[in-house]
Amino acid sequence: MIKPVGDYIDYGVLSSSLRKNMVETQLRPRGINDELVIDAFLNVPRECFVTEEYADNAYDDTPLPIIDNQTISQPYMVAVMTELLELTAEDISKGVKILEIGTGTGYQSAILANMGCNVISIERIETVADFAKENLKKLQYGDRVKIYVDDGTLGCPDEAPFDGIIVTAAAPTVPSALIHQLKVGRKLVIPCGNIMVQQLLQVVKEPHNIKINRHTACRFVPLIGKDGFPE
Repeated sequence: MIKPVGDYIDYGVLSSSLRKNMVETQLRPRGINDELVIDAFLNVPRECFVTEEYADNAYDDTPLPIIDNQTISQPYMVAVMTELLELTAEDISKGVKILEIGTGTGYQSAILANMGCNVISIERIETVADFAKENLKKLQYGDRVKIYVDDGTLGCPDEAPFDGIIVTAAAPTVPSALIHQLKVGRKLVIPCGNIMVQQLLQVVKEPHNIKINRHTACRFVPLIGKDGFPE
């Protein structure tokens, strides 16, 4: 049973069981083994980040539509992108600052916030940003997320530099502003390619070089903006 606990919500035993099943059947078998990431997925109630009509499908192994033609990513994709930031327990203890481009429902932000990160999230569509804000209000760690409505391809220079950047929309190339706002030694995770299919990249900012590690094929909604796809 879902019931209020103070200003927040207890999602109950059923939700906990569904989260555990998601981790054991979708994440661990595909190689997600960072226990900081696993712990966040065991704790964040995914059902409060989907629309009401898809509440019964919240833990399905698939992306789901939300509002304004946007989507909430498949749980595994959220997990692999989070893991590719390669955050450590020491990082978390210092309250690292992560930039997210494409707030969507707020689920990725919630995973990072549950881990102990401070999240700056940029969303292009105001109604989607409002949806995420309402979802995050349901959680005790939601105040670790600050959401701006703006062109995500430009990053957030007022909050830079960042200890990690996640882009949850497909870009034709890696926006230069995001690389500039990333701390040396840190990672930027982004799907790059064309509108139809992309490859997930881990971009490592080294002292005198940018290293790109290529990972799984994927498909995201397009990143719209100055250094993204045209609207």
